[in-house]
Order: sequence, then C-alpha cells, then structure tokens
Amino acid sequence: MFDLSWSHILILLIVALVVVGPKDLPKMMRTMGRWLGKARAMADQFRKSFDEMARQSELDELRAEIEALRAHKPLSDIEQSMNQSILPPDPPPLPQLSQMEQAIPPGDMADPLAHAPAAEPPHP
Repeated sequence: MFDLSWSHILILLIVALVVVGPKDLPKMMRTMGRWLGKARAMADQFRKSFDEMARQSELDELRAEIEALRAHKPLSDIEQSMNQSILPPDPPPLPQLSQMEQAIPPGDMADPLAHAPAAEPPHP
C-alpha cells in the first residue's frame, strides 16, 4: 500500500517523538492503532458485502439460465431416443402343433415332403 522502508519508519518515529513528546507518544500510538483497527474492520466489512453482492448476482444469473433451460428443454430429443428400445419388435408367435397337424393331410404324416415339388434334373 505505502512504500515505506525501515529508514522511513525510523524517521517518522523520531519526528513523532520530537513533536508529540515521549510522555504522550504511547497514548498517541494506541489511539492510532485503534483507528487503524476500525478502518481495517470497515474495509473488511465492505469487502465481504461486496463479495456477497457479487455472489448473489451470479446465483441470480444461474437461476435464470436454469429456468430458461427448463422451459426450452434442449435435450428432449436425446431423452426420447434414449428411451426407445434397441431390440426389434417381438416376432409373431409360432403356430401351435395342432394347427400344423391340421394343415397336413392325415395320410401324409409319415412323409411331409411328399407334396413338395420335385426338383428338376440339372441340364447337361
């Protein structure tokens, strides 16, 4: 804050000792210490209140951004795609054995391929 070296402080103390006198110098130093303490406390209180206002304004901005995101819902399409099933739809159920038996005539149960068309012989 102030650029005071030890030599400057020594000169100030000597001048204060000559002007104020050795009898009243401790009383004056105590009074100056109290003033400096009060000034530091006020500066600290000012800094804390300023930091609190800055933090409150940041929180208000964050709340506004969150509300805007809630209203806009930019990730709704991603949410829908994540909720979709990746498995194919269920295949239709297989016919029961009794239905298959009804489809084949009773005399052909021994050889179900008897009604299949004959394969053509290969051409040479």
